[in-house]
Amino acid sequence: MPSEKQTAVKYYVGVDVGSASVRAALVDGVGTVVAHAEQPIQVWEPRPDHYEQSSADIWAACCSVTKGVVRGVDASQIRGLGFDATCSLVVVDKQFQPLAVNSEGQNHRNVIMWMDHRAASQVKHINATQHRVLNYVGGAMSVEMQPPKLLWIKENLPESWKKVGYFFDLPDFLSWKATGVTARSLCTVVCKWTYTSDRGWDDSFWRMIGLEDLVKDKYEKIGNHVLSPGEAVGRGLTPDAAKDLGLPEGIAVAASLIDAHAGGLGVIGADVKGHNLPCENQPITSRVAMICGTSSCHMGVSETPIFVPGVWGPYFSAMVPGLWLNEGGQSATGKLIDHVVRGHVAFPELEAKAEASAHSIYTYLNSHLDLIKKSLPVGFLTVDLHVWPDFHGNRSPLTDLTLKGMVVGLTLSRGLDELALIYLATIQAIALGTRHILEAMQAAGHDITTLFLCGGLSKNPLFVQMHADITGKPVVLSKEVESVLVGAAILGACASGDFASIQEAMAKMGKIGRVVQPNHEHKRFYDKKYEVFLKLVEHQREYRSIMNSL
Repeated sequence: MPSEKQTAVKYYVGVDVGSASVRAALVDGVGTVVAHAEQPIQVWEPRPDHYEQSSADIWAACCSVTKGVVRGVDASQIRGLGFDATCSLVVVDKQFQPLAVNSEGQNHRNVIMWMDHRAASQVKHINATQHRVLNYVGGAMSVEMQPPKLLWIKENLPESWKKVGYFFDLPDFLSWKATGVTARSLCTVVCKWTYTSDRGWDDSFWRMIGLEDLVKDKYEKIGNHVLSPGEAVGRGLTPDAAKDLGLPEGIAVAASLIDAHAGGLGVIGADVKGHNLPCENQPITSRVAMICGTSSCHMGVSETPIFVPGVWGPYFSAMVPGLWLNEGGQSATGKLIDHVVRGHVAFPELEAKAEASAHSIYTYLNSHLDLIKKSLPVGFLTVDLHVWPDFHGNRSPLTDLTLKGMVVGLTLSRGLDELALIYLATIQAIALGTRHILEAMQAAGHDITTLFLCGGLSKNPLFVQMHADITGKPVVLSKEVESVLVGAAILGACASGDFASIQEAMAKMGKIGRVVQPNHEHKRFYDKKYEVFLKLVEHQREYRSIMNSL
């Protein structure tokens, strides 16, 4: 907590709603996280590919963690509040009460999570229209976006559909809870709902896909008042929300961001002088921010629109005002690593040994790899073991949610060595997937020299080094590991008026911590791994074609 000598310091609160927890941070004007709190939130998985949450549970967690980080702080020093969240769909009735998104009629489960793939047939129908709005999502809409989920609700839950008052992206739901204003963020509606900053909503799209009822009420249900990220919403914090959050009534609340975009905001604009990086003295268009947690997002900006097949965007001003955004992504990364490690027969042994050594399971695995590598570089241990990482479909650049995961090179061994190797091969596969995305972006016109990593996986040194080695690009880690929270706080700082622009706040509040350089001596090995990587998906498509001919 700040000392009495720091009474003049201005603070901003950032709240981040992830897939499994809500976090809050108290951040000062130079981007230092002064206090941090986290609380888990509930996830329901009633059937395969269905993931649901509760907006009431999420808001209660927001209130708890926010109270935790501001406790003992002079209220007059807290200047602004910013939210970010996963791009999950919140459904409420005309009185803003939760409405069921499930056939069981459980109203408290009123959130369809971002990673929910229930709307597979609906997204197929939408993509078959080849409507012009699809040009701005890489040519094909993802099942993780909101239109297919809306269509699924209309087709499968007609009673809920009749009662709906509002559909919110989760970040916009939070700003509404804080201010009572139903304005939407340009970030959410552009990136996940097909809104464009120049034309707004396209009536013909909604009519073509069978959601013409949203047009009839002038888009009141999905948003007809749009604000730029960081813009102040309404008159600030309402009395009820102020009491819930433990914050002063009326403080500035910012138009929100999707969580990955907040991470991008927290890292991509940092001053890199003195670090001998290729992006020094270059515009930020030479950088890609990679936000890696449960899933991963690859955020690249450009001064003019770049259309990248299989990569979302270009979206104007969706993250950095005045710049176009392309967003690549992998639907399961941290979740995939957990799935592979915890599902292995040797996991109980790993868990026991990690606990005995007072290390996390991943720190222990990294150390174990160092023990078994002998004279080889660690990465070379997987010369005969290869993974295709799309266990939850491919988001970018193949946009194929039907793709499955693959492992080639398994043996009958069941011990800790084999668990460590499959863990390493999975991390490498995720990094090879990043290379695949970057190559697609570069082929379309991006000039990328440097990666900026944040999120939970950026704390794993093996994950970071593999991304540097496999992409051949230096990786920049921010000084504050909680860059997503810093990004949310940047929004609050802008809404408060203490900074003239998002860009100014990014430069002053984003700080570099460490740079990880690629080992160019390993280039030939990873080039060969990449060749194998691309062959894996070729083979998967070949055998599926054979089986589909039955």
